[in-house]
Amino acid sequence: MSTTAQIGVTGLAVMGRNLARNFARNGYTVAVHNRTASRTHALVEEFGGEGDFVATETAKEFVAALERPRRLVIMVKAGDPTDAVIQEFAPLLEPGDMIIDGGNAHFADTRRRERELREQGIHFVGTGISGGEEGALHGPSIMPGGSKESYASLGPMLEKISAKAADEAPCVTHVGADGAGHFVKMVHNGIEYADMQLIGEAYQLLRDVAGYTPAQIADIFRTWNTGRLDSYLIEITAEVLSHVDAETGKPFVDVVVDQAEQKGTGRWTVQIALDLGVPVSGIAEAVFARSLSGHAALRDASRGLVGPKASPLSESEAAAFADRVEQALYASKIVSYTQGFHEVAAGSEEYGWNIDLGAVAAIWRGGCIIRAAFLDRIRAAYDARPDLPSLLSDETFAQEIAAAQDDWREVLIAATRQGVPTPGFAAALAYYDALRAERLPAALTQGQRDYFGAHTYRRTDRDGTFHTLWGGDRSEVTA
Repeated sequence: MSTTAQIGVTGLAVMGRNLARNFARNGYTVAVHNRTASRTHALVEEFGGEGDFVATETAKEFVAALERPRRLVIMVKAGDPTDAVIQEFAPLLEPGDMIIDGGNAHFADTRRRERELREQGIHFVGTGISGGEEGALHGPSIMPGGSKESYASLGPMLEKISAKAADEAPCVTHVGADGAGHFVKMVHNGIEYADMQLIGEAYQLLRDVAGYTPAQIADIFRTWNTGRLDSYLIEITAEVLSHVDAETGKPFVDVVVDQAEQKGTGRWTVQIALDLGVPVSGIAEAVFARSLSGHAALRDASRGLVGPKASPLSESEAAAFADRVEQALYASKIVSYTQGFHEVAAGSEEYGWNIDLGAVAAIWRGGCIIRAAFLDRIRAAYDARPDLPSLLSDETFAQEIAAAQDDWREVLIAATRQGVPTPGFAAALAYYDALRAERLPAALTQGQRDYFGAHTYRRTDRDGTFHTLWGGDRSEVTA
């Protein structure tokens, strides 16, 4: 077999197949391989007219088909299956070759794999890919980590197949060393969880408080999508809400079981945020909301709990309420992105990745699930101030939230009065209020900790660490 392929893809389920087709459509010769050879031949038979494919059946054939330095893309299930594929192919590679993991791997696994393969002279490129099966085919947002040397060889190819933002910039950048790419993809997915939860809460409020039908809410979302909430998720929400079930004639959203599933990246985002000491309360509430929805027995046992009776709004009141919900949704979205970028910054500092937050915002402008018009403004904010401590410290975003906060609060009051759960909206507002508070009850918490565990505290009026002897005289000593 001649060594003609510029890149190879192993693992030809939907994502792998579409990514291989994307490379081929962009003029690259692509070696393809799958554990089940029939899937490899089916791809070439069905899509061979789209470009130049080299079908291979064995690992040795696959590696032999790749030009040096070999670029081998793994598109298999994260975890043990990825390790198994690496163990199969790594012995066949030579120093300077690279393995690109395009799955949703945990960044800690990526760091381990990169370290182990680096000892063999092989570049391991943990690469976040967002956009689903359509993005993989037509242009995803791509978040590669790994060495600068690997990006010098691989980067131009990724830039060619990636999504393009409105300014035609490719939605790909070298994020940082070892696990940086998969870390950023993890946080992307965490923000995605929050975004979807907030949109869901907006829908529930418009339905249960304002009294709109799903079709009417779809029209509201379409209107919102022409303004500052312009985004992929808002766009598809309108499509889902306007869809009618062919069998029953009911709104599609009413025939779907209300138990949301998840694959783990949202949980990882929250778990790692806890490890880093970063508050991502909005993202956490989105993860917990999905978890709660899936506890059917718990929910069934709680149906009889007492709550307020619905109080329908008039048509004019409903329209005004919808405007307030738009304000609350926008403000809460800013908070969820703020928390996500804070976690990226903290991870970058912890692991020495030196991640460019403006570049991350730039590559999320197209191809990925959370792509939204206001990401261009996030990019501009970080480009202007790379050391920006928080998006809420940006003057423009701070002004917008200031303008939205009264409506945001009114929406939460209405939700509470009507008994509509809005954990995402509420957590976002609590985060905002906690940041702007002059004093927090953490002072009392420190006093309690010192009382029961002698954990010490610091004072506002002088330096040092102190402990109160909580006996009779309650004297204070320097710890």
